[in-house]
Amino acid sequence: MPQDSALALAGRAATQVQALPPLLVEAERIAATVILGEHGHKRAGPGESFWQYRPYSFGDSTQRIDWHKSARSDRVFIRENEWEAANTLWLWASPAVSMSFRSHLAPVSKLERARLLALALASLALRAQERVGAFGAPFAPDHARAQLVRLADWMVGAAGGAGLPAPQRLPRFASAVLIGDFLDPVTTIAEALAPIAEAGVKGHVVQIADPAEETLPYEGRTEFHDMTGPVTFLSARAETLRGAYAERLAAHRADLAGLCRRLGWSFLVHRTDQAPAPALLALHALISGEATR
Repeated sequence: MPQDSALALAGRAATQVQALPPLLVEAERIAATVILGEHGHKRAGPGESFWQYRPYSFGDSTQRIDWHKSARSDRVFIRENEWEAANTLWLWASPAVSMSFRSHLAPVSKLERARLLALALASLALRAQERVGAFGAPFAPDHARAQLVRLADWMVGAAGGAGLPAPQRLPRFASAVLIGDFLDPVTTIAEALAPIAEAGVKGHVVQIADPAEETLPYEGRTEFHDMTGPVTFLSARAETLRGAYAERLAAHRADLAGLCRRLGWSFLVHRTDQAPAPALLALHALISGEATR
């Protein structure tokens, strides 16, 4: 995909973030406690990611002295790495073929909305100096602003992939936001999500739905096509399917919500005919812990 497509997507995500109360992010940054999830302060400690330099003081181990930095100054400096308990926000926007669906009732496809929400969350996290990564991405989590473009580029290029996140070992104290239509059988979804939850990751599931998938607005002779294969279904009177369809959708969603409860995760439904800002606000509150305070 062209780089300008990724840049445009990142720009749209940043625009959505501007609709959020800046005080929420700034207050959490000043408080220096919980910024995005249940994790510790951003502070020095054992870890692999560089955080800052500080002057050497009595009691510091000489093994921590950065001799290259110190040689360029008249002071001796200690190299501090970021505490390993600092949170990393892991994002996944489903690239499944079914996500490309867009009915006449929606302004955007499910795929476009999932990407936008994921990147807007990434922008919030990066503004708060949190590390952000993506499931399956070939690059490591980072807290630099350039990470937003990397994420956008990765998401644009991943279209047509698997409908559920592939198994991936995540560190403790991580948070995960998984955005997709989650139309697979709940048992299949559970097999994908359970290992993530068992690793101690705090998760948030967002089910994206097109309004036509919620209301089945079709009438008369209608042919339905499976977006992942040659299967088709012809109905002489589509409106007669509405009742049974609504019951099955409600049952599937209830099972999905129940799965999230058992995992200790949150569950949110978002329709593509709705503005993205309210969903973003709800996710921000859940991730930051505001919903439970």
